[in-house]
Amino acid sequence: QVQLVESGGGLVQPGGSLRLSCAASGSIFGIYTMGWYRQAPGKQRELVALITSSGTTNYGDSVKGRFTISRVNGKKTALQMNSLKPEDTAVYYCNLPSMDLWGQGTQVTVSS
Repeated sequence: QVQLVESGGGLVQPGGSLRLSCAASGSIFGIYTMGWYRQAPGKQRELVALITSSGTTNYGDSVKGRFTISRVNGKKTALQMNSLKPEDTAVYYCNLPSMDLWGQGTQVTVSS
């Protein structure tokens, strides 16, 4: 059974950086489109970044120029988050859309 496991969340001051990682465990082969979403309290889940199987990237408007999604290998992706703002505070979820899989989420808190 394939699962997504996230790591790297935590508490950071405004202007700081964090790096999130997501790895798919289990029998999975090939290169997959993978993405990151986030959900803040009282808000809908929103797209943060997506990287397709061909390497094309797409970002939510609020993170463009600050966040970078990359592919470590066919089933692992990373999200580098720079210049973090308090409004980036949310639970961040990894997504593998072709299998409709979601990770358990990792908390990112930006606060002084």
